[in-house]
This record gives sequence, C-alpha cells and structure tokens, in this order.
Amino acid sequence: MLSFALGVGTQNLKGEWLEVYYPAPLHQPDAGIVKTLRDTLGAPEGNVAVSFLPEHCESLAEALEHEGLTDQGEIARAMAASRRPLVAMFLAEDRPPESVPEVYLKLHLLSHRMVKPHGIKLDGMFALLKNIAWSSEGAIDIGELNDRRLRARLEGRALSVDCVDKFPKMADYVVPGGVRIADTARVRLGAYLGEGTTVMHEGFCNFNAGTAGPGMVEGRIAAGVMLGSGSDLGGGASTMGTLSGGGNIVIGTGENCLIGANAGIGIPLGDRCTVEAGLYITAGAKVAVLDDKGELVETVAARELAGQSDLLFIRHSVTGRLECRTNKSAVALNDALHAHN
Repeated sequence: MLSFALGVGTQNLKGEWLEVYYPAPLHQPDAGIVKTLRDTLGAPEGNVAVSFLPEHCESLAEALEHEGLTDQGEIARAMAASRRPLVAMFLAEDRPPESVPEVYLKLHLLSHRMVKPHGIKLDGMFALLKNIAWSSEGAIDIGELNDRRLRARLEGRALSVDCVDKFPKMADYVVPGGVRIADTARVRLGAYLGEGTTVMHEGFCNFNAGTAGPGMVEGRIAAGVMLGSGSDLGGGASTMGTLSGGGNIVIGTGENCLIGANAGIGIPLGDRCTVEAGLYITAGAKVAVLDDKGELVETVAARELAGQSDLLFIRHSVTGRLECRTNKSAVALNDALHAHN
C-alpha cells in the first residue's frame, strides 16, 4: 500500500472535485490498518477515493484508534464538524492518477517529503485538474466566479482572487520543517523542499521539483528539476525542465553546485560544479574543454559533459568562447545565510 489519507476538499456546483487538503497522509501504512479502514468505509480494493459523511467520522475514528493511530483518530473526529465534502483516499499502487483526490494526495506526499521528485507517477495529471480561481474564500470554479463575486459584494465582502491556476501554493497545504519561504505564492503544492532550504522573494519552485537542502534558491526551479545538497541557485538564474524544452533529459545538480546570477542549465550537473553569472548552458552549446594549463583539449556539445563533477563553466570575456575548466575551488556555503533557528 502506497498511501492512505483523510481529506477535506472543495467541489463545484456539479459535484466535481476542485481540490483536497490532507492534513496527515500516511505513507506505506500497514496492510492490517488498510484492511480495517476499507472494511469500515466499505471501500473496494485498488486505488479509490471514497466520499463519506460527518456522521461516519466516529466509527472511522474508533477504527483508527483501535489500530493505534491516535492522531489520525483525532483528525477523523474533528471532521465530524465539517461543512465541506470529505474523502478517504486509498493509494494501493503507484500508477498514473485517475482523479483529483488522487492527484492531490500525490502532491501532498511530495511536499511532505514522503516521496522525492520523479519518485511517483503523475502522468496525465493536467487533464484531471481544473483551472481554478484561488481566492480569499478558497478554491472557486472559474465558471462560478462571477456569481460568487457578486454574492460576496451583496453580503458586504470583497472577494479577492490571488491567482488563476491549476495548482495552489504549497504553504496553504504543507509547510515542511526547517525551511524559509519569503513569498509563499512562488512555491507550488508538490514542491519538495529539503531541510535547510531558503527560497527568497524572487525564487520559484514548481511541482515535482525541489531541493535536497540545505541551499539558497533565488532563481527558478522548473518542474522535474532537483538541486542537490548544498547547491545554490543565484538571483535570476533558471533551470530548464522537461516541460520547457529539456526534452526527456532530467535536469538537476549534484551536491555543492553554484549556478550564478542570471545563469541557467539545460544539462544535469554532477557535484561541485559552477556556472558563472549570466551564462546559460543548453545541451547543444559548443564548449571548449580546457586542461589545467588552459590549453584546448577538445570542443564538444554541452550534453557530453552532463552529469560530470568538478566542472567550471565560464564565457571568455574577450573571445566570447564558452569554456569548461576544472573547478578548483569547492563551493563554500555561507553557514550564517543558511542557518535555521
């Protein structure tokens, strides 16, 4: 069993799920616990979302407490007061999601650090998710927004729409321990932020992407990209994800890498690599590989250097040639900058 979670969500007037919040998902729960919960809810085998009513919460809480899950039992009891739709999501196996509750549980698992980017199947998820108005009154179906806005005005409220997107911000659902996020709107649900990560005001992290931590993110982490431990992404820097031109190559860095301000990578890096400020490395870019004496060894496409460690990428300030040298100085992280109290 991959996961089980109790959730409270939002549906539109047609009864279609818009989003689901899972306060405490279980990862790889014991088979006996899962059987008890399936029996209690009358849930079939396999991956299934089971809607339940507030009056079912007491029996569900008792079943959870009988299995020693006191915290889960307390959550179930709290849900008895819900005015929102309730759902129990069973994930028996990892396969492409088939429903909105399933997508949201997988995004929660990523942001709770229970699974890592590329460690769970999300194929086809975009077709399942609606474009939603994320507002001061929660998720609203775009087709219902005008009516909701008018109703709010007539009742003396000003409904504020923060964004229109398929994904909400992570911090409205999950705040992992040991991280700093200067602007929570710039980190989507489904991001994986390792302990010690700082995301500054202009930093951004997409879903199914993130950092092993510690690290400083002042640039853009595209979907599918993972930065290794101790790696920093400078101001205005970016990474090319599989959704933005990276093809099927998994872009990311190893440990202790530095991508300078306004720089970027379209190839994966190994450990202790540096890309100088303003330099964007695409897979097809021609790179002059130099030896320790600065002599030309060969000229290759950048993709041939993918995944190698101890590389320093610079652009010659006179000739404009893209060069790769041995990175003789390891990236030294500023301990004070990355400190978390």
